[in-house]
Amino acid sequence: MIIEFLRLVGPAGHVLVGLSFIALYLAVKNMVLMTMIHRDFRRRFERIENGTGNYREQLCGEVSNPLIDIIASVVKTHGSHSDDLRAEVAYLFHRNFEKVNRGITFLRLIAVIAPLLGLLGTVLGMVSVFRTVAQSANADPSLLAGGIWEALLTTVQGLVIAIPTLAFYYLLSLRMKGFHIEAIEHSYRALERFKTSCPLGEESGQRKAEPSAGRPPLARLSPAGKGAA
Repeated sequence: MIIEFLRLVGPAGHVLVGLSFIALYLAVKNMVLMTMIHRDFRRRFERIENGTGNYREQLCGEVSNPLIDIIASVVKTHGSHSDDLRAEVAYLFHRNFEKVNRGITFLRLIAVIAPLLGLLGTVLGMVSVFRTVAQSANADPSLLAGGIWEALLTTVQGLVIAIPTLAFYYLLSLRMKGFHIEAIEHSYRALERFKTSCPLGEESGQRKAEPSAGRPPLARLSPAGKGAA
């Protein structure tokens, strides 16, 4: 049955089958990824709101969640690059979610191309049908109707692919807008808490500058100690 369907839809239908698998992969992958990101984000900040955690623990260490990394980067570097928090968050959001944005853009592209490919397949099928009718001495109405029916399959196929793909595109786009709003809101809260920058970010830089335990801490020697040396 599948082989027969592929024979009927022609080259345009074959391309549409490939696009359908790509659209399904991108939609499921990004939906699962964004669900996991948001679940981890809410879990971390619920700890802060419940008093079982704090901003310092959640933002000043190693961060694997891209949404939390935006807020952590704002806390650590705000003021050194830009005074416009929204512009800074927009830049970090684009950088951290570049792959997700690319996948969503491909979904939009597939939703636009699929109906056009379906229409192209139908037109090519109609051209083939009318050429066959023109070459035959006695046109058979049933042959003409069967050829048109086969040609219209690619239009149906293109619409069946485009409609759910477009729905997933807008659903994921709305979730991305929600992520953007939450990133701005929590960045304001974190900056209000830390005032300027992440305290642990400064402490980690100081720890890197300190000498190893096997050597005397020269940076902490008093002037008198230096004179005695």
